[in-house]
Amino acid sequence: MPHNFENRIAAYTDRVNNGLDAALPQAGSKPQRLHEAMRYAVLNGGKRIRPLLVYAAGECLCVETRLLDAPAVAIELIHAFSLVHDDLPAMDDDDLRRGKPTVHIKYDEATAILAADALQPLAFSVLANVEGVPADVVIRLVRLITDACGSTGMTGGQSIDLAAEGARLTAEELEHMYALKTGALIHAAIVSACLLCDDLAADDAEALDCFGRSIGIAFQIKDDILDIEGETEVIGKPAGSDESLNKATYPALFGAESSRARCDELLAGALDGLSGFGDSALPLEWLARYIVERGQ
Repeated sequence: MPHNFENRIAAYTDRVNNGLDAALPQAGSKPQRLHEAMRYAVLNGGKRIRPLLVYAAGECLCVETRLLDAPAVAIELIHAFSLVHDDLPAMDDDDLRRGKPTVHIKYDEATAILAADALQPLAFSVLANVEGVPADVVIRLVRLITDACGSTGMTGGQSIDLAAEGARLTAEELEHMYALKTGALIHAAIVSACLLCDDLAADDAEALDCFGRSIGIAFQIKDDILDIEGETEVIGKPAGSDESLNKATYPALFGAESSRARCDELLAGALDGLSGFGDSALPLEWLARYIVERGQ
């Protein structure tokens, strides 16, 4: 396959958007308001970075694209669920997401909570109904994404984030929080493709595992930088919201220059780990660079 991954992004994005549309309840079905809110939360834009990582890792390992659709859709549903909850008044209390009113603003707080609650089990329903994958692999996929979004993953990271507001964390503590809050689901996107690979060497699996962990932390550090340096119209959410909430972030604790240096260090380590894959890893390399360099 040609390695100009950028030219395949539109096709992959259409593929996951079609999968999301098919998985979501139709807007006119009852309970109508809930289903409309679910669709609004998921289909209101977004770069689909996590699904793209699934497909890029799949290309690296020569996994059939049709087998990657279920984890790509499921992971994006989990991501959407997390964003709805993150935006709630009890969490970050944001009014904008992807340049549009957040779900609780567009509808109401109760509907937003219920919509997010419904998106999470829908993700696992998508995984459970995947075709052409052995049952033991399906179980491993479900376990992977369950761990990524649970109390030892994304939800736990959000809990640590809320508790850390106004606190002075060490770099190690901060990166642990990032690894859970943001990194766990990004890591799961990479590993999901690994689970679908029939014959993956242990060294290759470890290399991709490390790549997923490094790029997940880099993603959140870059988000923190954009919160300070980006514009609301560009980043799609209120700029400066982390500072207004006195959140513990890399730029707030260590400065923008150190944050950029750490991003570059994580990127270099992630790319170095892909060297053994040769040209087949170019899609992952492109996405890794995009994650760290976006907004520049």
